[in-house]
Amino acid sequence: MRLLSGAWKILVGIKDGLVLLLLLLFFGLLYAALTSSPNPVVPGTGALHLNLEGVIVEQPEQISPFDTLTGGEAIPQHRLRDIVQALESAATDDRVTAVALDLDGFLGGGQTAIARVGDALQTVRDADKPVIAYATGYGDDGYALAAHASEVWVHPMGGALILGPGGNRLYFGDMLTRFGVTANIFRAGTYKSAVEPFSRSDQSPESREASQALADTLFEAWREDVAQARPDANLDAIIATPADMVDAANGNLATAARDAGMVDHIGTRLEWQARLAEVSGEDDKTGFQSIRLANWIAASPRSGGGTNIGVVTVAGTIVDGEAPPGTAGGETIATLLEEATRNHDFSALVVRVDSPGGSALASERIRRAILAAAEAEGDIPVIVSMGNLAASGGYWVATAGDYLFAEPGTITGSIGVFSIVPTFEGTLDQLDIGSDGVRTTPLSGEPDIFGGLAPETQRLFQSGTEDIYRRFLTLVAENRDMPRERIAELAEGRVWAGATARQLGLVDRFGNLDDAIAEAASRAEVASDDVRILWIEQPPDPFAEFIRNWTREDDAEETATPRDIWTMLAPDPRAILATMTAEMQLLLNGPAMQLRCLECPVEIIPGRSRAAESETFQTLLTGWLRG
Repeated sequence: MRLLSGAWKILVGIKDGLVLLLLLLFFGLLYAALTSSPNPVVPGTGALHLNLEGVIVEQPEQISPFDTLTGGEAIPQHRLRDIVQALESAATDDRVTAVALDLDGFLGGGQTAIARVGDALQTVRDADKPVIAYATGYGDDGYALAAHASEVWVHPMGGALILGPGGNRLYFGDMLTRFGVTANIFRAGTYKSAVEPFSRSDQSPESREASQALADTLFEAWREDVAQARPDANLDAIIATPADMVDAANGNLATAARDAGMVDHIGTRLEWQARLAEVSGEDDKTGFQSIRLANWIAASPRSGGGTNIGVVTVAGTIVDGEAPPGTAGGETIATLLEEATRNHDFSALVVRVDSPGGSALASERIRRAILAAAEAEGDIPVIVSMGNLAASGGYWVATAGDYLFAEPGTITGSIGVFSIVPTFEGTLDQLDIGSDGVRTTPLSGEPDIFGGLAPETQRLFQSGTEDIYRRFLTLVAENRDMPRERIAELAEGRVWAGATARQLGLVDRFGNLDDAIAEAASRAEVASDDVRILWIEQPPDPFAEFIRNWTREDDAEETATPRDIWTMLAPDPRAILATMTAEMQLLLNGPAMQLRCLECPVEIIPGRSRAAESETFQTLLTGWLRG
C-alpha cells in the first residue's frame, strides 16, 4: 500500500508540475503577445521584397488566432496605405537598391487601390531605382501593377491575358420558387437591381444597361493607366485578338506576351532572383539581398508635425452594432469617433470610404457620428476620400463631407433603397404543413413568414422603403447643392464609375487619400509639414498579431504557390460557393431595410470573398427546410 501511495504522490506531483508549466507557458505567450511587434531592424541594403500574395485592402480583416495556429487558409491581406508608404519611403532611402515586385499569388484588390500602388511604384522608378516584376501568369490586376515596373518577367510556361470587367452572376428566382420561398421585395429606384437575384432568373434590361456602362468606363480607365505606364505594349491586339497573338507564337503564351510588348523577359524564378542579385547583391538563402516588407514598414513610420488631422475608415459592409476591422459596424465607428474627439484635438477630419453599403440604420449612425465629431471639435472641415467603393450606404455616409474626392475607377452612386423579407408559405405547402392562428389587429403576427405577408404589412414595407429613399435624395441634394429633382434623375439606384460621377457632380474632384488629407489641411489652414495623421480605428488584437508574426515565415523565403495562366482563368469553385452562400445569407439574415450595392463586383468588396467559408449551400438549404 505504501508503494501505491508513493506512486500516486509522484503522479500527482507530475500533474501539478505540468499544470504549472502550462500556466507559465500561457502567461509567457500572453506577455509576448502584448509586447510583440514586427522587427523594425533593416539589415544593411537590398531589394525591398514586395511579396503581394493575397489581396490589397483598405482595412485588413481580423484573423482568428485559432485559425492561424491550426493552419486556416485565410487569404493574406495587405493594407493599402502600408504598401504605399513603404514604396514612397523606399524611393528616397539609400538602403533600398530596388523593388522586387513578386506577383505570384496576387489576387487583386480593386482598380482604385491597384492604381494607387502603381503610382507609388512609379515614384520608385522616378528615383532611378529599378522595379523588377515577376509572375507565372498575369491577369488584369496583376498586369496593372506590373506595367509600372521597369522590367517585367514571366515564367516560360506562363503568359499574360486581359479579360476586362464583366461576367455573369447568379439569379435564384426560379430556385426559390421551386423550394416554395417567396422573396417579398420592396424597392425604390429603377436601377436598384440588388434584389434581382432573388426575383428573376436573368438580368433586367435596366440593370444590363447600367452594368454595361459601368464596365465600359472602368475598362477604359484601366486601359488608359496601363497604356500610360507601358506605351509600347500592343494592348489592342492582346485584348481584341488574343488567340491570333498566341497562334502567331506557336501556341506559347509567354512568347506572345513578349511579342506584344507586355513583358520584357521570359525566365524562371531563379533567373529572376539572379537578376535581382545583380542590383542588390547575392544571398545564399534567398538568391538576392532582400528587405522584408513587414520590417521595412515597421522601420519607416510616417513622419508628421504637431497638428492633428483625423482619418476614420469605413471599410466593408456596413452593419448594425459592433463589428471587427474589415467590416463597418455602426456602433463601433461611432464609438471610435466619440473616443477620438474626447482624447484629441483635431483641426480637420478625413473619412475614407471603401464600402458597398449595407444597413440603412447603421449608415445613418455613422453619418451622424461624423457630423457630431466635427461639431465637437468646433465645426472642423470634413473631407471624404472614396476608395474602390463608396456606393449606396457608402455614399450615404459620404454626404457628411464638405468635399468629396474619388478616383476614375471608384464605384459610387447606387442611390437607392430595397427591403427584402423571405416567407416560406410555399415550402410549408410542399411539406403538407399548415399555418393558422388568431389576430387582434391587421399586424398581429406580422411579418408572417409561414403564411406570407398581409397586404397591410406589404404597404408598410413599401412606404418605409420609399421614405428612406426620399431621405437619401434629400441628403444628396443638400450635400451637392443641387435640386432634388436633378438628384432623382441621377439616382434610381444606378451605379456610376468615379469618372462619370465627377461629370455628373456627385463628387468634387479626382484624388487619392493623400490628396484628401492635403485638402483637409488647406481648409484648416494647416501647413503641410505640420500635419500629424491620427488613424481613428480599432487597434489590432495584440495576441492575434503575436500569433500571426510568430507563425509567419520571412517574406523573402516564403513564396506563393505559382499558378499557370490557365488555372488563373479557371473559376474557383470555393469562391462561387462563398458568393452563393453570402447572397442567401443576405436574404435570410437581413437587415430588411438596406442601402447596399450588390451590383458592385464581388471580388473587390472587403469580406465578401470569404463570407461563408464555414457553410455550404446544402447546409443553407437544409436550414430553410427546417424553418
